[in-house]
Amino acid sequence: MTLLIGYARVSTDTQDATVQRQALESAGVEAGMLFVDEGLTGSTRARPALREAMAACRAGDTLMVTRLDRLARSVPDARDIIDELTKKGVRLRIGESVHDPEDPTGRLLLNALAMVAEFEADLIRARTREGMRIAKAKGKLRGKKPKLTPATEGHLVAEFHSGDFSIHELARRYDVGVATVYRAVDRARAAGTAVTPTLSLVPDTAPVD
Repeated sequence: MTLLIGYARVSTDTQDATVQRQALESAGVEAGMLFVDEGLTGSTRARPALREAMAACRAGDTLMVTRLDRLARSVPDARDIIDELTKKGVRLRIGESVHDPEDPTGRLLLNALAMVAEFEADLIRARTREGMRIAKAKGKLRGKKPKLTPATEGHLVAEFHSGDFSIHELARRYDVGVATVYRAVDRARAAGTAVTPTLSLVPDTAPVD
């Protein structure tokens, strides 16, 4: 039995993936086969839900996204993902179109879509840098308020390493996004304080879409 596996992504914790979820569910993706990354940009492969979605794919299955930029924001990354899917015998569906990477026209179209997604990402980054430059010049730039205090983040990391809570349980427990939990754990690991209850906290910056 072949499966339709859905993947959605929003780049900040404040964005809502509801529209993507509804589109994927309407296309026939079952709840257990729908994977969502929240607060993560498409320019990085370090996305837990994407890893889970790719792992769930088997030969003959189809991975669906609503738009290619939800899957990747750079041409090399898009090619790597598509090549991985092709090697596994998995088809890629973008919206209503199923693309065959073995077909020259299909590969051309996918490359064109990836180039557009990368171009849009570059434009967004450029506008963000320009906006920050203007705000700084006007003295209006302020750091984003941390979602967790250093002490609270330390307790979160300690509970993660206790093995008693999953990432999603910790996110609900501390009322933060899954990405915030991953960043807290990564910061603790980098600082060498994985189970110390008090950590120094570098304020999160909003990721660029």
